[in-house]
Amino acid sequence: MHTPRLIVFGTAAALALTACGSEKAGSATTDDTIAVAASDTECNVAASTAAAGTVTFKITNKGSKINEFYVYAEGDRIMGEVENIAPALSRELIVELTAGTYETACKPGMLGKGIRNAFTVSGSAPALTEDAKLAQATADYQRYVKSQTSALIEQTTAFVTAVKGNDIEQAKSLFPIARTYWERIEPVAESFGDLDPAIDAREGDLEEGQEWTGFHKIEKDLWVTKDVSKDGAVADQLLTDVQTIVDKANSITLSPIQLANGAKGLLDEVATGKITGEEDRYSHTDLWDFNANVEGSKGAIAALRPALEEKDATLVTTIDAKFAAVDTALEKHRDGDGWKLYNELSQADLKELSDAVNALAEPISQVAALVAGK
Repeated sequence: MHTPRLIVFGTAAALALTACGSEKAGSATTDDTIAVAASDTECNVAASTAAAGTVTFKITNKGSKINEFYVYAEGDRIMGEVENIAPALSRELIVELTAGTYETACKPGMLGKGIRNAFTVSGSAPALTEDAKLAQATADYQRYVKSQTSALIEQTTAFVTAVKGNDIEQAKSLFPIARTYWERIEPVAESFGDLDPAIDAREGDLEEGQEWTGFHKIEKDLWVTKDVSKDGAVADQLLTDVQTIVDKANSITLSPIQLANGAKGLLDEVATGKITGEEDRYSHTDLWDFNANVEGSKGAIAALRPALEEKDATLVTTIDAKFAAVDTALEKHRDGDGWKLYNELSQADLKELSDAVNALAEPISQVAALVAGK
């Protein structure tokens, strides 16, 4: 959940990803879709109630700022989100909701708690996981998450130890490695309210008076200030927050729709941060994050594969080919066990990567509706 400063081709990438499956502002919606008119000051949701099951929102950004839309359960747990909705464009969000009380929120400028509305779901509906293949998908993805969180806590512990030991070179080498495991499971991590920004906020994401903590605060001190002698408390808090994420992530099971939305959301992360050099602006280790986001998207699709092949084998073949194209474009920038620094890539290199991600995003954007049976 970041505010991007996009370079020219990055803007094109973001708009292309935002536009996947969208229409121009003001277009009609179907009877079973809830229209959301988002602006710089308002979040007008056409309905405040829905029947249990899969619920589709169509969000149109009528403002001048990039906007986001969220559906929150109790405790600000994110049930679904759409980020980076450019002005004059629309995006759809499909979520699976059981009976209960929720909140919807638009976030103009992608900052703050958002403009919120109460939303109530009533009745009952068969869970998507009553489909055996979708139930297996959620179980398989949970195993994937546990493997990643185990490595995340191990590598973050090593990174924090280096920071607290004032071993700058060791901390620099461990920074992109620890973040790899974070970026692979970011859809899970983002679902837990304020923990994601505490761990991953960039300096420009902060609201007035908000303390800057997490990976990127330490990143700036490692590469710019070149002094982490005062970062012990920040490092300790980072490890505490990561452990909390790990504990929470291992205790929940995402729905099949959340897997589908997460696969797409990770590609949006690439287009609005990694491909622009905005994410790791001090270390320039963006390609580690880029690759991790793509791998995380693959992980979600891999879990869903048996169900997707049954529903649309041709789409799965297309997705596989597009993932392979992204991998081929990225592998050109391999450097040993890692990747070249972002500032070593040319504009042509970055455009090739951007085009490959855009081509992948289009078929990935169809997965949620397929899983929902729409």
